[in-house]
Amino acid sequence: MEEPTRTLSAAVREHLRQLCLREFPCGTGSWNKSRFLPQTWRTWRELTPREEEAASPGEETMEALLDLVRSPHSPWALLEGSSKEDHFLRELAIQNPLRLKDTFFYSYFKSLRMVNKHVSLVDKDLLKFTKLEELILSANRIKEIDAVNLPPTLKVLELYGNEVTSMECLCARPPPCLQHLGLGHNKLLGPLESLYVTADHWPTLVSLDLGFNNLTDLQSLIASLSTLQHLRLLVLQGNPLALVPYYRGFTIDSLSRLCVLDDITVSPNEKHLFRDLSHSGDLLPREAQFVVTIGNVRGVPDTSVLDPEPGPQGPFITYSYYVTYDFVEDEEDEGKKYGGVLAEIVSPSLIMEQLGEEFPEEVIGEAEGSLESGLTTQTQSGELEEESLVSGGSAPLPRLTDSAEELAKLRPLTDPRLCPSPGTVLFSTVRKPWAEVIPCNYEMQHTLKDLVPLKAFLLAGTTVTVVEEKVLSWPAGLPLVDASLSARKGKGEKNKKDKKGTDLNGGKEVAKDQKGSKKKKELPKDLQQDPPILRVLGSGAVVLEPLLVGEPLVSTVCNFGVIRTLESDRLTFLRDSKKPKKAKKETGKSKTKPGASEKRKSVFSMYEGDYQPEPLTVEVQIQLNQCRSAEEAIRALSL
Repeated sequence: MEEPTRTLSAAVREHLRQLCLREFPCGTGSWNKSRFLPQTWRTWRELTPREEEAASPGEETMEALLDLVRSPHSPWALLEGSSKEDHFLRELAIQNPLRLKDTFFYSYFKSLRMVNKHVSLVDKDLLKFTKLEELILSANRIKEIDAVNLPPTLKVLELYGNEVTSMECLCARPPPCLQHLGLGHNKLLGPLESLYVTADHWPTLVSLDLGFNNLTDLQSLIASLSTLQHLRLLVLQGNPLALVPYYRGFTIDSLSRLCVLDDITVSPNEKHLFRDLSHSGDLLPREAQFVVTIGNVRGVPDTSVLDPEPGPQGPFITYSYYVTYDFVEDEEDEGKKYGGVLAEIVSPSLIMEQLGEEFPEEVIGEAEGSLESGLTTQTQSGELEEESLVSGGSAPLPRLTDSAEELAKLRPLTDPRLCPSPGTVLFSTVRKPWAEVIPCNYEMQHTLKDLVPLKAFLLAGTTVTVVEEKVLSWPAGLPLVDASLSARKGKGEKNKKDKKGTDLNGGKEVAKDQKGSKKKKELPKDLQQDPPILRVLGSGAVVLEPLLVGEPLVSTVCNFGVIRTLESDRLTFLRDSKKPKKAKKETGKSKTKPGASEKRKSVFSMYEGDYQPEPLTVEVQIQLNQCRSAEEAIRALSL
């Protein structure tokens, strides 16, 4: 249902009514009636009150009434931010209320400010304001204006935050003396808008604000603006055309008389650096370039310490971590050029680098208790079921099957945070193994030619997500065995060996050769993998709007809070603390490594209230490429 049309004249009348110019302490009434009684010639001659005479009983003096409207603590005071005209009218309504007639209003107003009054139509009654020079109609619902209804005396016209889609309506009969035109935050779109900013329509224009619209053709717009001989102040930031690398330099060199661009003074040095860039305007590419950099990830918990020792039939479990973000889709094959990887959320992933490593020998004994209580549950029949770590709580995943339909049913429920927002593509860093500090070392250049969707994306921002990927691998050629049953069987066999006195190291079986020396278990060469189990560790928005207002770089450290636990950190430390001790035994050294005791103390201090884990953070930078000279812009053409 369409909202009713509200005219500008109706909004003006409503505004005057809200000023209460005919109510106490303004206007006439019992509070000042003796000053405005009808007078004949005789009473005028004989009964004119003198200034020194006191007011009649029950009436207020003019000074007392003025204090009521001037004092900020008075209930009759105007709201903060009211215009000077409003204050003047209130005081005039006390001093001489008989002057407040329609003819006075139409001749008095030189400035009319109707902001956020739901005005949708500028009607012809505006022409009654014979001395109007400034008209401010920001934050209304105006879609178009009939320029015939604008007073010819106007010098300033502001229409910020409306719904104007074209300047054509203003060019039918524009005010001939207009010096400032503000059309920022509207819906101007299309290359034809450059036809309506020429000297034929605005011969005296000094200041023009077209910021935060959807203008895309920089070259055509600047060619039209160059005809405005008096133009000194220009605002174009917030438009898609301002995202191209050479925007500021090309504009400055093309409009030699310009003094201020996007609220920044044009310096002589800038004019020198971008000299003659306007001659190459037709050759410059109309595209925006961004570089996304993702640095270190900190505060990731090591989930592997909670996993059981694999049995002879697996599963062999590997973990990897990566960061995703959504961005407007690049030009074709652009991602491949710079090494970007599109994140495939539900496809199996081969972690060849990790699978090629030897399976570690040390497993801390305390991990088994955490595993039994955390990762397995006892059913009524006595069987163990492995809990899924997939965000969303899907069922456990068995091995891969040959049936595509069965495989589709077994895929985990995808976390909505792992899906790109509409109109974007999800990008991810390379998967990395766990570390205290995971270096992503990711850099991707995005080159985009469709600038209007790009502006909408920057206003909405991007979402950065840290993902943990768990992959269960099985020896190839073995019959289908449930992961939980395999783990249970391996655990049972290990317990039997414990009773027979098998040599153990930290609660984990160690194999010996004929010479009695220990050797590590190695993964089978041929492995097949289950679909990856994904878990979102942290996700949050990154604001990109500063790139629209001229900032070249958005740099932030996304903080997702603490997700590490005391138990997992304790097990991780105990596991890592045994590695250097083993190295010393192999080299024949039995002395304790300096600092080991301090590390052990720090573990026990976790239980004494000093445990302060590091929050999950990721370093993110998004840079908008901007040319700093004409030579740099021209050199980019040859790349």
